[in-house]
Amino acid sequence: MDVDVFVAAHRAEWARLRELVGRSGKLTGAEADELVTLYQRAATHLSIIRSVAPDPALLAQLSGLVARGRAAVTGSHSPAWREVGLFFTRRFPAAVYLAWRWWVPTAVVCLALAAVLSAWIAGDPQVRARIATPDELKALTAPGGQYETYYSTGPAASFAAKVWTNNAWVAATCLFFGIALGLPVIAALWSNTLNLGVGGGLMTAAGRGDVFLGLILPHGLLELTAVFVAAGTGLKLGWTLIDPGRRSRSAALGSQGRSVVVIALGLVGVLLVSGAIEGFVTPSGLPTWARIGIGVVVELAFLAYVFVLGRRAARDGETGDVDAGYAGDFLPESA
Repeated sequence: MDVDVFVAAHRAEWARLRELVGRSGKLTGAEADELVTLYQRAATHLSIIRSVAPDPALLAQLSGLVARGRAAVTGSHSPAWREVGLFFTRRFPAAVYLAWRWWVPTAVVCLALAAVLSAWIAGDPQVRARIATPDELKALTAPGGQYETYYSTGPAASFAAKVWTNNAWVAATCLFFGIALGLPVIAALWSNTLNLGVGGGLMTAAGRGDVFLGLILPHGLLELTAVFVAAGTGLKLGWTLIDPGRRSRSAALGSQGRSVVVIALGLVGVLLVSGAIEGFVTPSGLPTWARIGIGVVVELAFLAYVFVLGRRAARDGETGDVDAGYAGDFLPESA
């Protein structure tokens, strides 16, 4: 095959393809059809050149043109950084915001129950006697006792990683086991609430309630919020199984399940922050007001992130689900 003759015969087609690729976002219907046809021809030409007359310069030129044509015809994927940005600025905060009717009441009920338990334990010596012996209570609540030393039992980085892993497991339990009608979620919430109430009650009875709050609040505000978000979302998933609404059960569970995955991924970052605070700030030598202040600022920042950024994204139509292209297809359903 005479390469020069082949190039001369098809140069105009390649030039036209190059022109259409350059403005692929502004093509008419006829031009889009022409783009597809010219791309297919150029791909065939590239195959012929490779097999019959593999000229390096021509191969490089045609390969680049075909690659650009393929991207214009099939569409290119969004850069990874853009997907990450969309996840944290729209998808995750919107998913958390849309679930607030589940996790905010969950937080209110659990915190109220913890406060009642704490007051009951602090005000009743017989209850405390059933929890532990006097020596054990002293070992727990005395200055330098187990409640205080717990946060400095090892290197800060190692402790933060341990806390993060544990909290991530609790959150994952609440999120993914919500499908079991929410029962594992309720059990996890009860365990968390009981630990909080018992710790607060015992320390308050020992006259060290302020120390307890100084140890819990710096990291606990964000940590507990993350747990409540996970629990509320898990309960919502369990309720979707019971009452899928107007959609079929499989469609409703699929949509809510994908939102659960979005929230799970986002909470990994949230719990990483709370774990870092628990490992580095809570046991630090900072004054109590400074440690609590850090916790309050971080908590307010997260709530603003959800109720300002998430609310705005939800109003723009963001549902917290993955893009439709990744969500799969469903059969048409009757209303």
